[in-house]
Amino acid sequence: QVHLVESGGGLVQTGGSLKLSCQASGRSANSYNMAWFRQAPGKEREFISVVAWNGRSKNYADSVKGRFTISRDIAKNTAYLQMNSLKPEDTGVYYCAATWGVGRSMAGSRESEYASWGQGTQVTVSS
Repeated sequence: QVHLVESGGGLVQTGGSLKLSCQASGRSANSYNMAWFRQAPGKEREFISVVAWNGRSKNYADSVKGRFTISRDIAKNTAYLQMNSLKPEDTGVYYCAATWGVGRSMAGSRESEYASWGQGTQVTVSS
């Protein structure tokens, strides 16, 4: 497994932007597909986006398509989530997750696919 640490959360107004980072460490840290999930107050955790271990494939939840962009810096073992045009419904705790990627098909949206999780970072969008 890989150790994940998120950063970059905060308070922003509607329409604003934030960029989250997820630093991975551990053996073969750059061999993992990396994803973002979020959990709003009183709701279940939901999939946001995933990027393949080599950065060549990306998928997004419909709710964030066109507003959020996932990327990764392989050399830095870091995944990013650029969030633009933020809405109050984007408020929640954002979690980074990882699953082994090399030699496997692209990871999906199910939590059960991911063995490693970060501690989460709070994003609050005010109206």
